[in-house]
Amino acid sequence: MGASLPPKEANLFKLIVKSYETKQYKKGLKAADTVLKKFPDHGETLAMKGLTLNCMDRKSEAYELVRLGLKNDLKSHVCWHVYGLLYRSDREYREAIKCYRNALRIDPDNIEILRDLSLLQAQMRDLSGFVETRQQLLTLKPNHRMNWIGFAVSHHLNSNGSKAVDILEAYEGTLEDDYPPENERCEHGEMLLYKISLLEEYGFLERALEELHKKESKIVDKLGYKEQEVSLLLKLGRFEEGERLFRVLLSMNPDNYRYYEGLQRCLGLHSEKGQYSSDEIDKLESLYKSLAQQYSRSSAVKRIPLDFLRDDKFREAAANYIRPLVAKGVPSLFSDLYPLYNHPGKASILGELVLRLEQSIKSTGGYPESEGKEPPSTLMWILFYLAQHYDRCGQYDIALIKIDEAIEHTPTVIDLYSVKSRIVKHSGDLAAAAALADEARCMDLADRYINSECVKRMLQADQVALAEKTALLFTKDGDQHNNLYDMQCMWYELASGESYLRQGELGRALKKFLAVEKHYADITEDQFDFHSYCLRKMTLRMYVEMLKLQDRLHSHAYFRKAASGAIRCYLRLYDCPPKSAAEEDDEMSKLPASQKKKLRQKLRKAEARAKKDAEVKNEESSSTSFAKSGKRQLKPVDPDPHGEKLAQIEDPLAKATKYLKLLLTHSSDCLETHLLSFEVNMRKHKILLALQAVKHLVRLDADNPKSHLCLIKFFHKVGALPTPVTDAEKLVCRVLEVERPTFSQLHEKSLIDANNIFLEKHRESLMHRAAVAELMYVLEPNKKAEAVKLIEDSVNDLVSLDGDRGADSTWKLKDCISLHKLLETTFNDHDAALRWKARCAEYFPFSTYFEGIRSSVATHQTQKTPENGVVILNSGENCALPSPNGRLDKLDKLKDLHI
Repeated sequence: MGASLPPKEANLFKLIVKSYETKQYKKGLKAADTVLKKFPDHGETLAMKGLTLNCMDRKSEAYELVRLGLKNDLKSHVCWHVYGLLYRSDREYREAIKCYRNALRIDPDNIEILRDLSLLQAQMRDLSGFVETRQQLLTLKPNHRMNWIGFAVSHHLNSNGSKAVDILEAYEGTLEDDYPPENERCEHGEMLLYKISLLEEYGFLERALEELHKKESKIVDKLGYKEQEVSLLLKLGRFEEGERLFRVLLSMNPDNYRYYEGLQRCLGLHSEKGQYSSDEIDKLESLYKSLAQQYSRSSAVKRIPLDFLRDDKFREAAANYIRPLVAKGVPSLFSDLYPLYNHPGKASILGELVLRLEQSIKSTGGYPESEGKEPPSTLMWILFYLAQHYDRCGQYDIALIKIDEAIEHTPTVIDLYSVKSRIVKHSGDLAAAAALADEARCMDLADRYINSECVKRMLQADQVALAEKTALLFTKDGDQHNNLYDMQCMWYELASGESYLRQGELGRALKKFLAVEKHYADITEDQFDFHSYCLRKMTLRMYVEMLKLQDRLHSHAYFRKAASGAIRCYLRLYDCPPKSAAEEDDEMSKLPASQKKKLRQKLRKAEARAKKDAEVKNEESSSTSFAKSGKRQLKPVDPDPHGEKLAQIEDPLAKATKYLKLLLTHSSDCLETHLLSFEVNMRKHKILLALQAVKHLVRLDADNPKSHLCLIKFFHKVGALPTPVTDAEKLVCRVLEVERPTFSQLHEKSLIDANNIFLEKHRESLMHRAAVAELMYVLEPNKKAEAVKLIEDSVNDLVSLDGDRGADSTWKLKDCISLHKLLETTFNDHDAALRWKARCAEYFPFSTYFEGIRSSVATHQTQKTPENGVVILNSGENCALPSPNGRLDKLDKLKDLHI
């Protein structure tokens, strides 16, 4: 480096490099300017100055200087290396790899460049290149432990586990018998456990167990040692030894559910589906009775039997489990027992048990068959559980009675208001749910979780401005909502995006959905620093797990929701493109003078309000942007804060396709992915891709009404296509002729017959009838009245949660809302929509959408949102929102105490 410079300037060049490494950028810049005064064309100095400027956020100058330096000294490996570092800082990894390779052509044995190249290859999953680079590093520096480990990991990632094991054993052969020293025992033990996990992964079980026992004294993580050993014993079928070891592990942690599952596997008493014979249940019962005596304070040993016990035995065990937890006042009891509500018969038993406890407490003050008295709070927690129980059963009126009784009993418990908010939300009154959530929030203004719950309810009620203001209460310095973006608060962005989408503000919705997509890109980039750190610290098992997690990162539910939301926005933009300024002016010119005046006044007020908000935000950012040192901390300004430019795109389907490809790659087992694929490709006239989406839908769930809709609509639309002319069109036509008989639903049947058969099969289901009716109207438009009648003839059977008739409605609120929209839009039958609305108002009396008699619509002045029928109560903000239970006077006293 700097070899062509005189000694004085060469030392200055070394100072530049050192200043860059120690982040003393001004010092490095001064040294670079000193060298360049005498040697203005020195390429390596120009490159290093550019790299230093890049760290000072002067990117354009940095690129200009580095390129000039490279031009002046094209054969300098330093210039190419610096150019690669510049690209790496901007996440242009492929370009950076090219620069590193050019540098290595000039200096093939440069350790630093090889190390940087290997990190990028691991990041980009260039696994064959990663193996090659790590081998070269090991050849150049074989006495470095990290090079051996990196070479082994590269082979493991490249699916060559046996080679990785051989490398680790070769490395162990270079060590002395007394290795490791005391300060390296932990890292060496991790390396040994990694090697044993490799042997296990690739099927060398006996060898792995032998190696584990042999190296026991050198493994520091004793719990990891035991868990690895028991995993190997299970796979080898040595169940007696495994049982003994699992009992040892349970003595260490009797609340670890995995240990109980492993013990059951060793005893041959584990079922993946949770289905057991009577004999197996008896054995499991005796097992857990003995374990309960041994671990009397364990919660898991009492909870697990509730999953497999039945009838009277379940009743007895559930009573013994519930009573002490209710007496202690454990708010999470219902959440703990929630999975049992999916087991036939158990929901009604749980309800009966808790009802009996309620009656006994009210009459005697104690539990049934017990002489002792329970504390007064026990009744409140019983009512709390019952409210959630009836909410889960869909009996919202009873749930509200119970929760109101609990609030009357103890009006200071915040959880009661939160649960009431949840019940009201499920019943369909989203505005009242938001008001209740805000009431709970005001009872403890320092609780972030309750604040977040309140924000979520507000967003569900489409009260976005109020939700944002409430969320900002817990952001840094009360700063702008950019803090929520910086904190990667994805639940907020998703809920906000869905709200904007419902309200038709597609630009704002896209802004939120794409922010979530950007977070996942950042998470992918965040792994870069771990490629060297994990090899250095020997956290090899976690490192490999992290890489596997990164590879499936885009299959995460939050990303799927964000990508789906963005695609739905782009589909709407394609179907209803935003009007241009000229079109808006043309429409305005056609309005009467009085309406023009009103519209101009509204626009002026909106502009003034936006200007005032911008000034307030600028003042806030100015006041909070100065650090304690007095230096201003500048944040990048968002050029499109409301997503207006995002909505002004020429080809929405191209953008939708970008996110659709990610969903097809990472969430191909999700029905919604292929529903979106069908919608996008039908609009793009990509017939074969749409056919592929239909095939996936039928494969995943042929009986789903949406799958049936797509199948029939597809063949109806392709049947109406003009006669093929080109060779490509003829080829597509032949493919369709071959593929149609492969669908059993359509084999030797017309589309109308297939639709009728589907109706006969699913006549009792509301949504299946709706799908059949919609297709009936599509296939035969003259049968519109018959299709509408098919929907209106649907019967709402009442069934209990466990299948008995007479307790719960089979109709779901969201399904009835979608049906009302179907009647209004697709069928364009306003009278039928009104009749359906009146009918559903009886079934869902709390629903604001259907204006039920018990909803907030009936008691408050309301304003209706365009799509989901949510009401916004005309009242103040925050704690001043009206309380549906009429207890603001009590709440005001509580707020004085909490604040």
